[in-house]
Amino acid sequence: MAKAPVLTPQSVDFPQWYQDVLNKAELADNGPVRGTMVIRPYAFAIWERMQAAVDERIKEAGAENAYFPMFIPESYLTREAEHVEGFSPELAIVTIAGGKTLEEPIVVRPTSETVVGEYMAKWVQSYRDLPLLLNLWNNVVRWEKRPRIFLRTTEFLWQEG
Repeated sequence: MAKAPVLTPQSVDFPQWYQDVLNKAELADNGPVRGTMVIRPYAFAIWERMQAAVDERIKEAGAENAYFPMFIPESYLTREAEHVEGFSPELAIVTIAGGKTLEEPIVVRPTSETVVGEYMAKWVQSYRDLPLLLNLWNNVVRWEKRPRIFLRTTEFLWQEG
């Protein structure tokens, strides 16, 4: 009796082959919420090595790492209509916290541009405050229609600078 193939052939079912590779290599698992993933140690070590290499180059260019909040007032996005229009179907919005309805909904960061812009307006008062070279390593949330581990997930790690 022939043994079942370890991996689904690419030519038969490419998406299943991709999932088989991830499972066999023990890189990641689907998370408990649709579109999320658990990055296993080997895959996270790969991420850390890539991040370290990029981070070194970014710092050599004169940038410094910073962190901005994951939760952004909805008003920050609505001020920039193009952001809302582009991200609206993908937004995760918090309306209740601590058992109480919030006065203003909070958006879970789909990108850091709007919150960074708020602080740049505070920090940069004249040309003497420039250049201000910042780099961000963070996670973002976008409600994906067709999530795929490492390709398009609801929550993912990335670099913004």
